[in-house]
Amino acid sequence: MRIIDFHTHAFPDTIAPQAMKTLQEGADCTAFLNGTVADLLRSTDSAGIGTAVLASIATKPEQFSAILRWSGSVASERIVPFPSVHPDDALGVDHVHHVADLGFKGIKLHPYYQKFVLDDERMMPLYAAMNERGLIVLCHTGFDIAFPHDRICDPQKIAVVKNRFPALKFVCSHLGAWDDWDEVEKYIIGKEIYMEMSYSQGYLPDERIRSFLTAHPKDYILFGTDSPWMDQSQAVRFARSLKIDPDRESALFSGNASRLLGI
Repeated sequence: MRIIDFHTHAFPDTIAPQAMKTLQEGADCTAFLNGTVADLLRSTDSAGIGTAVLASIATKPEQFSAILRWSGSVASERIVPFPSVHPDDALGVDHVHHVADLGFKGIKLHPYYQKFVLDDERMMPLYAAMNERGLIVLCHTGFDIAFPHDRICDPQKIAVVKNRFPALKFVCSHLGAWDDWDEVEKYIIGKEIYMEMSYSQGYLPDERIRSFLTAHPKDYILFGTDSPWMDQSQAVRFARSLKIDPDRESALFSGNASRLLGI
């Protein structure tokens, strides 16, 4: 079975050491990789992962072009880059169209690092453009380990966005919303909203993770690790240990991601 990791991160070699140092200090955690694409590929090989979605985050509007160029330079059958558009970018809608014109499959958003509220009205033109172009939106949802628990991207706000744009390919990270899983049960589970499972292991009882993955529509679950912040091999072993039925496991590991990414 081809495994697709729908949530990974890496940086250009020249900035990876400093970026990883800053992020680890900010989140008070230790990464499993050094933040380079080469190390990510080594890890995917070890874990038996065939393809990784590589998500970048533009923390300033002016980072768009550099991220776009680098994303193009690392794209391959193994690496599917998602560039990033900053909500404060005056050319944000144009940049969404540019991302699509270049053939990228999706865009990464992170409300905490990009300082926006998920259902804020200023976000709607960006969502509309992504929806129009059929782009996937991989969005950090829930709280974040490195920030105060402000409710800027919680499940209720996800529901608002999806109600506004029902066809938008919106992927919630971290099993719907990190550390806000009671709300995930209220607003996400059972709905036709994509949900990847990264960074939930160890924060929820195993049986509750399994219950989320079995209660949610089979066509809307995705395997993800948030590498380098989780060990990919361990994450694969953990997902298999949940012993969900074979059709659902196949959909989780590869089927749904293959359909979304067109691979």
